Amino acid sequence: MAGALSQMRSPGGASVTRRSGTAERGTGKAMIGPQGRFRIASGSKPIIAATVLRLVDQREIDLDARVERYLPGVLRGTGDGAEIDGREITVRMLLQQTSGLPEFLNAIKWKEPFPDFLKVALTLKPTPRGSFAYANTNYLVLGMIVTAVTGKDFRQASRDLVLKPYGMLDTYWPAKGDYGIRGPHAHTYGVHPGQPRGGEVDLTDQLPTYEFGPSGGLVSTPDDLNRFWRKAPLSKLMSRSVKVEQEGWPAGARYGYGVARMKSSCGYVYFAAGDMPGAAVFSGRDQAGRAATVYVTGVPGKRQHLIDAFVAAMCDR
Repeated sequence: MAGALSQMRSPGGASVTRRSGTAERGTGKAMIGPQGRFRIASGSKPIIAATVLRLVDQREIDLDARVERYLPGVLRGTGDGAEIDGREITVRMLLQQTSGLPEFLNAIKWKEPFPDFLKVALTLKPTPRGSFAYANTNYLVLGMIVTAVTGKDFRQASRDLVLKPYGMLDTYWPAKGDYGIRGPHAHTYGVHPGQPRGGEVDLTDQLPTYEFGPSGGLVSTPDDLNRFWRKAPLSKLMSRSVKVEQEGWPAGARYGYGVARMKSSCGYVYFAAGDMPGAAVFSGRDQAGRAATVYVTGVPGKRQHLIDAFVAAMCDR
């Protein structure tokens, strides 16, 4: 890996930051600190879930309502996806990743112009409804629901309802065509999914983050992510959690609304993770309110290594 960063913040506000490696190969430049920005990929999902819950509090969204109420006629599968029907899927199922909607990511080519991701997903065979099956498609649809009920783009709605109230002032949704990262940031290195034969390259300004929207489009900082965990309604985000039985997840993990729980050496911790070509992030908090974020650039090794680094940051008292 090129660089690595961890930041822990205690409930009282004390913080510990550790950095290793470089922000840019060949320069000797130190790895970014707590205010450094990076793409958080699926770390965006808890922010979307928190946005939905704010709208539930405002009685704009009912978690047990069918998707059809908010997006009439939108979820209708075809071909292998003929069983997909928004009249049978609730908002809660989307949040919990139990809707049966299939993952679009592996069915697209990383080449612009990108197709309509939802249209692609609706042609794919669904997973069993009611069982956990992680799919970015679920949060793509949640973003559409947020837009439908607020009359605002989901990006603006999440800013108004979560990012600003939580004080996440350095977190932003990139604009269309904005491939760079604003402000201080580390370079990312990996294989471009659209050019796999090119080997490992600098991907910093080559990823169309905007296109993945509510499923993984945010740019944030360790400070802001840890701030989110200190303020997020964790009891609501983890309500009615479901068992995770899927490869790559910690043993015994449970998934709530954009947030998962696992058992660590210092008790239960709650987390979200994000993977993208050239970087990965793992962020969360414990029951006492201690928050931690780990971010690495380059090509990560085994997933367990990142989990171990997160637990070390969280549990190092």
